[in-house]
Amino acid sequence: MAHARTAAAAGLALVAAVAVVGCSGGGSHAGSASTRSSVTAGGGGARANPAPTESNPPGDIPDNQVYVPFRPASGFTGFTVKVPEGWARTEKGTTAVFTDKLNTVRITTAAASATPTVGAVTNTVVRQLRTQVPKFAHPKVSEVKRHAGRIVLLTYQGDSVKDPVTGKVVRDAFERYAFFRQGHEVDLTLSGPVNADNVDPWRIVSDSFTWR
Repeated sequence: MAHARTAAAAGLALVAAVAVVGCSGGGSHAGSASTRSSVTAGGGGARANPAPTESNPPGDIPDNQVYVPFRPASGFTGFTVKVPEGWARTEKGTTAVFTDKLNTVRITTAAASATPTVGAVTNTVVRQLRTQVPKFAHPKVSEVKRHAGRIVLLTYQGDSVKDPVTGKVVRDAFERYAFFRQGHEVDLTLSGPVNADNVDPWRIVSDSFTWR
């Protein structure tokens, strides 16, 4: 009987030891899973680095931007104007457009019977733009001097067209220069975000306009 009790006790001790080992193993496995989860999460965070800081705020044209002369290949070709090199170019009818990110240079030619004046631009162009530009605001018409002589400048603000990819709309500032000579008018419109500092680039472009 004593031998039987000893054998039974030994069997119970073996079962208990196996149970302890099993529990200990389960705890170790759970700890490993938790550790792997923590490492994975940490790794994901490390991979999701923030985008590198741009050297220029959104919409700012770099100081080292190169400009090249543009002259229409068809229609009225009696002028040249410098545009930023490398910008995407599209032409339709009498309009040429150069774009890069959030900035645009638009050049439109048309026949005209009279020199644009502050009053004419205010009464005609501003009224047209109110119906064409989303949230058109803050129009200001004045005479300014550029290399080509004294011209009429219209500045205003408006919303950009919705980006087809991001769906975002940018608040833009516009500068529209009206050049006129011998029955031909060339409208040069420069636009970019209202918070962009493009005073110098826009001056380079508008001051480069030359009749040929």
